[in-house]
Amino acid sequence: MKRLPAALPLFLALCLVGPRRARCEKPAVVRVGAIFTHDSVIGRVAKAAMEAAAADVNADRSILNGTELKLAKEDANCSVFMGTVEAFKVIGEEVVAIIGPQSSAIAHMIAEIADNLQVPLISYSATDPSLSAQQFSYFVRTAQSDSYQMAAMADLIDNYGWKDVIAIYIDDEFGRNGIYALGDELEKKMMKISYRLPLPVQYDSRHITDTLNKSKRFGPRVYVVHANLDPAFRIFTIAQELQMMGSDYVWLATDWVSATLDSLSPKNHTYIEIMKGVVALRPHTPDSVRKSTFIARWRDMQTNGLTESGLNTYGLCAYDTVWAVAYAIDRYIKENGNFTFTFSNALYDEKTKEKQLGKLKVFDGGSLLLKKLLQLNFTGLTGQIYFSPDRNVPSSGYDVINIDQRGIHLVGFWSNKTGLSVVPPENIEGGHSSYTHEDQKLRNVTWPGGKTEKPRGWVVADSGNPLRIGVPNRFSFTEFVMENHSSHEFQGYCVDVFNEARNLVPYEVPYRFEAYGDGHSNPNYDSFIKTVANNVFDAAVGDIAIVTNRTKLVDFSQPFASSGLVIVAPIKDSKSSAWVFLEPFSAELWVVTAASFVIIAVVIWILEHRVNKHFRGSPKRQIATMFLFSFSTVFKKNQEDTVSPLGRMVMVVWLFLLLVITSSYTASLSSILTVRQLSSPITGIDSLIVSNWPIGYQVGSFAQSYLLESLYISPSRLIPLGSPEEYEKALRLGPSNGGVAAIVDEQPYVELFLSKHTQFGIIGQEFTSGGWGFAFQRGSPLAVDISTAILKLSESGKLQEIHEKWFCKMGCPSGRQDSKAEQLHLISFWGLYLLCGVISVTALLVFLIRMIYLFVQFKKQQMVTSTLRSASSNWQCSDTLFKFLDFVDEKEESTKKSMPQNENAQQQLPSSTCDDMS
Repeated sequence: MKRLPAALPLFLALCLVGPRRARCEKPAVVRVGAIFTHDSVIGRVAKAAMEAAAADVNADRSILNGTELKLAKEDANCSVFMGTVEAFKVIGEEVVAIIGPQSSAIAHMIAEIADNLQVPLISYSATDPSLSAQQFSYFVRTAQSDSYQMAAMADLIDNYGWKDVIAIYIDDEFGRNGIYALGDELEKKMMKISYRLPLPVQYDSRHITDTLNKSKRFGPRVYVVHANLDPAFRIFTIAQELQMMGSDYVWLATDWVSATLDSLSPKNHTYIEIMKGVVALRPHTPDSVRKSTFIARWRDMQTNGLTESGLNTYGLCAYDTVWAVAYAIDRYIKENGNFTFTFSNALYDEKTKEKQLGKLKVFDGGSLLLKKLLQLNFTGLTGQIYFSPDRNVPSSGYDVINIDQRGIHLVGFWSNKTGLSVVPPENIEGGHSSYTHEDQKLRNVTWPGGKTEKPRGWVVADSGNPLRIGVPNRFSFTEFVMENHSSHEFQGYCVDVFNEARNLVPYEVPYRFEAYGDGHSNPNYDSFIKTVANNVFDAAVGDIAIVTNRTKLVDFSQPFASSGLVIVAPIKDSKSSAWVFLEPFSAELWVVTAASFVIIAVVIWILEHRVNKHFRGSPKRQIATMFLFSFSTVFKKNQEDTVSPLGRMVMVVWLFLLLVITSSYTASLSSILTVRQLSSPITGIDSLIVSNWPIGYQVGSFAQSYLLESLYISPSRLIPLGSPEEYEKALRLGPSNGGVAAIVDEQPYVELFLSKHTQFGIIGQEFTSGGWGFAFQRGSPLAVDISTAILKLSESGKLQEIHEKWFCKMGCPSGRQDSKAEQLHLISFWGLYLLCGVISVTALLVFLIRMIYLFVQFKKQQMVTSTLRSASSNWQCSDTLFKFLDFVDEKEESTKKSMPQNENAQQQLPSSTCDDMS
């Protein structure tokens, strides 16, 4: 008994001097700080969840065996200052880790303290994406970063095709950094946050009302609300009072809405009427037996009065966080024994001692405990818990929920690997379900106003703030757009097209035109487009060419006019050709026409030879008569007249054919003889580039930048011209007299210029393709609706009517035509030739049938005696054809005179022969 006091100091010395060697010593109690706002939506559920987790850890003999885990809970009271004070308080109690805080703003401050005192800080609800391990080396997060949530929100917005949104958020680190992350994600998808409307941290109903009323003046109607958890849902309550929960609006919310809704009592249904149509995100937690068991346990806790709050995702994260800290502490104790703390030389001096900072100690094993924490990999209520290199738990995705009159409905899921889907992320990523493109969608959503059709998400500003539409105040070519100085109204081709298109838009578009330019020179259109991009104008209407550098700044409508670049140069009359008279007809038409003359000559001769004395005589005389008659029909100078009815019928059709052919020939030849050809040696853009001649361009047109940047033409060769009068003067002077060799301009301007100056013409073809369109700010839905209206105008012919109204008052200008285009082809006349051929063949058949009939009658009259008949039969077998031809060659009168005599001879002299009749 006397030796015991002597051994006791030795034992205590060993424990104090060499704690690492005394591995058998385990701390009886391990204290872990828990800083959160007790009276808050997340705080109430987190308190109950952490207490339940601590009880489960202490009851589990497989972890911290013999060591009790105690939570040092302190109230931050939603204040950065109070959170900082409580952080110093719990650190003074020698806690080995701090769980919390729930606020991102407080987390920024406490993370700085934790870094200096080497105490791991594990947050289950601070989602600010700027809380990074690179800045705070002892900060670990078991909740998903808002960088994932904002990627999910951007995909949701993109899924419905909206381009502009309004962001309402809390003006602190949590709100600002979350919205900045959303803006970055939207920009990747060519979308944007058009307006950012911050609310004070301690906002009230007046702040919300002012913010929402301010948003009414804007065009977008898609709202993204990123706020603190609010059981009263004041933002949506006031929005309903301001009639902003109707069918024209879209309300999207981050996970604060789902966390609040899940925390409310199931009997509280008053929120449903307020929140109808809202679509929100909820952190996804896979279904499991442990999760279902804990949810059932939570209901029992509510029944027994241990908690009044419903269980939300942050409560599950808080439960898992306590277990993660317990697992890390268990591994630390097994390898290193007890925990030690030492005073910091930086804190322990006379000045700090007076401020009580000297009592703060640095956790010696902080870096080792942090290492154990980052090595964890276990299954919790929220799924698999492990930490990525950025010290965040990997995203398990988000649920997309929708609130309608029946309650909360799950309409889909999102994960950073598969995007939006109706299949849970773990089923897709784990390979438990076949994933197809059909799954990349959401179920039907009920939007504000009770409609299931997707809202347009954009309206034109009300009549108090109409659209500001810029119109170029041109100096030349004012037919396209001009300002009436007496009425100060704008008119012109482009203005009329816009007005007609606006009338087809299915909603009212209040607007006002505002002139851009001084009217003394054409404005620079690149600068004009920048005013739309810089929000000086909401849109631009005019003769605006759609070119690449402009499409990077604004959205264009469907082109309403072609505007390719062309070359204009002087022209002169074409030189006469000795064989120009052959050009009106194609070769095949000439051949068919010549063959027709020959055929008609033969047909008329056959039909007229027996009855017309002009077609009889010697063979030489008949051939000459036949062809002279045919060719003289062209000049209507025939000396011979047709006598037979069949011949006259053929001649009527033939003369009609000749009338059409000769009229067409005359018109075509006249057109060819008046065709103008280019006098300039320039044959196209290539020859213009290699020459050293000056080139004119219109002031303000994109032709200048194209010639400089795309064709690399020297600036010294480019001559700015401001009006059609300057065009004409420069072209007349030519390159040798201070003018230009050619002008490069857009085709609509050139066509209007050539309609009044026919001594100039277009060289070659268009060497760029493009069109004129109306410019709108990026993402403006009005660009799509106006494009649809322009297509309707084009299909209905209204677009052409507007063009004719402005440019065809004295006849529409026609482009230069090629002489080959005036050439006539056989296909244009084949119907007439076919008709003439059918009539001619029919006449020949009728003539042949008649001749055969007369010849048979004639032969019968020759058969007077049987002897003679027998002799005649022998003769017919060999000479019938020749006799028939002789009969056809005989004059009609001679045949008729011989017919009665033959009848008498048949009665008196039956023995007459054919030779007597010859």
